[in-house]
Amino acid sequence: MSKCTTLKSSVALASLTLPLAWGGTAWAQDAINLRMTIWSANEAHLAMFDEIAAGFKETHPNVSVTFEPLPFDSYTTTLTTQIAGGNPPDLAWILETTAADFVNSGALAPLTEAFTATEGYDLSDVTEQATALWTKDGQLYAYPFSTSPFAIFANNDVLKAAGAKTPAELIEAGEWNWDNAFASAAAVGQSGKTGLVVRDFKYQTWQNLASIWNGWGASPWSADGKSCTFTEQPMVDAMTVIHKAIFTDKAMPGPGEDIDFFAGETGMTITQISRASLLPKENPFDWDLVPLPAGPAGEYAVVGQAGVGAFAAGPNAETAVEFLAYMTNAENSAKLAQFFPPARASLLNTEALAATNPLLSPEQIETVVIEGIASGTVLPGHTNFAQIQQTVRAGLDSLWVADADVPAALQSVCDSVGPLLAR
Repeated sequence: MSKCTTLKSSVALASLTLPLAWGGTAWAQDAINLRMTIWSANEAHLAMFDEIAAGFKETHPNVSVTFEPLPFDSYTTTLTTQIAGGNPPDLAWILETTAADFVNSGALAPLTEAFTATEGYDLSDVTEQATALWTKDGQLYAYPFSTSPFAIFANNDVLKAAGAKTPAELIEAGEWNWDNAFASAAAVGQSGKTGLVVRDFKYQTWQNLASIWNGWGASPWSADGKSCTFTEQPMVDAMTVIHKAIFTDKAMPGPGEDIDFFAGETGMTITQISRASLLPKENPFDWDLVPLPAGPAGEYAVVGQAGVGAFAAGPNAETAVEFLAYMTNAENSAKLAQFFPPARASLLNTEALAATNPLLSPEQIETVVIEGIASGTVLPGHTNFAQIQQTVRAGLDSLWVADADVPAALQSVCDSVGPLLAR
């Protein structure tokens, strides 16, 4: 065969094979694998997320979504390490405490225009109260997929066995306040079981104690975030009561004790309704869900909020935003609502929430979820929260001993964190 014939044959072969090769390459290039970090490894949560991802794949067959659970205690540290190491996820859950850092950093892709342009999305249905933490200069940077009130799960079997009054009995008598709640918890603690657990606190995540101290009207810093208020009387009073509950009355577990309410050996726990999925299906106990007790400052509610955002610098940012719009549309928000109280006004009613929360009674939905979202204060957050959180945690170490001087311990907290807040 001559060179000419060989060349012609090669060209002819190329003309036949190039489109196929190009097509194969295009398909490979078009395959997009989104990675989203979350802090839940709960099987029910993951099954729901996978179902949503499968729905997106029906119209985007080249896109796959992997949900990567990270430990809650080190979640933000691990996430920021991934980002600093040049391996950020495409999307991530973000805690309310670090909302300011992520929103102000420029790391997140803007969402308002994309969401508004998505057919049927109806961004106006998402309440301004829910989006406040996640918005800067009128631009939404993360979607508040969960605005979840803190509440008390009670194990009536454990409480009654200890001769303690249940929350329902105290509510009926008009006596549901922290004095009586701690009294019931102490009765359980002194019976050999655990009285009251603030879930995820573990003497490290101190901001979760806002679910108690807000009842005294206490806060860790001033409204403008520039001054430490741990030394003000409401916080001193609240922390004195908490210290007594731990070390004198045995109403709460002490440092180093890791107690799981859902194992069935604890009287009460403060947590969010998304934890209802942990209630045992085998050998269930008689449980209840009630609002937080009233404090000296009156009735109150505290909410934990989580957003989900897409990272602007990622190679799949546009697709990540598109998936986020799908994940948080009205239909999928209704699915998410079975675990994560929604930000959409159209879903904040007893009928809609009852459809996706069959474990909860209409009364629980109304008094704990709907009223809690309407009146609740979000957990404390701040710019540079990671450093502030660690500084306060270290300062509080001197409080978590039996003979602590509460005012002195709180003064040491302000001495340490005050300069960080004033920056």
